[in-house]
Amino acid sequence: MGLIGKVLTLVFGGGRNVVRETAEVFRENAESGAQRTQDVQIAAMEGFQAEFLGGRCGWFDRTMNGVNRLPRPAMALGCLGLFAAAMVDPVWFSERMAGMSLVPEPLWWLLGVVVSFYFGARHQTKGQEFQRQITQTMARVPQVVEAIEEVRGLDHANDSNPALVDWQHSKAG
Repeated sequence: MGLIGKVLTLVFGGGRNVVRETAEVFRENAESGAQRTQDVQIAAMEGFQAEFLGGRCGWFDRTMNGVNRLPRPAMALGCLGLFAAAMVDPVWFSERMAGMSLVPEPLWWLLGVVVSFYFGARHQTKGQEFQRQITQTMARVPQVVEAIEEVRGLDHANDSNPALVDWQHSKAG
């Protein structure tokens, strides 16, 4: 084996590629990087799958999910019930409202904070959803304006046809 053969064996021989290994010190191997990225994505998807498909809710989780759905309808029905109670038995209702006036102001503030935080997140979500719908609607404005202009153009196109104009005048009387 000659000198060139020894150098080539030294650089590329023995199952190693010294040039590639040296280059990988300065620049990531694109194929290995893509494989690592794919592995991360697969792990994330498996985590999502485990979250949604894994362990069905037990009785406690189902109960808590049901309890979390109660406050809004209970408050709405409670307000309607107060109106009904005021109409059915005004004296009874007045006694209860007089008792409510004895509740200390800090407790009303605390109730306001709890209700605000509880319903605030829902209000935020619904507000963002509304903004998204407004944006989508506004994006369609140019097509609507164009369609209106086409319809108006059709109406004015009839003015240039003398026979049609004469027919419309005779029909109108």
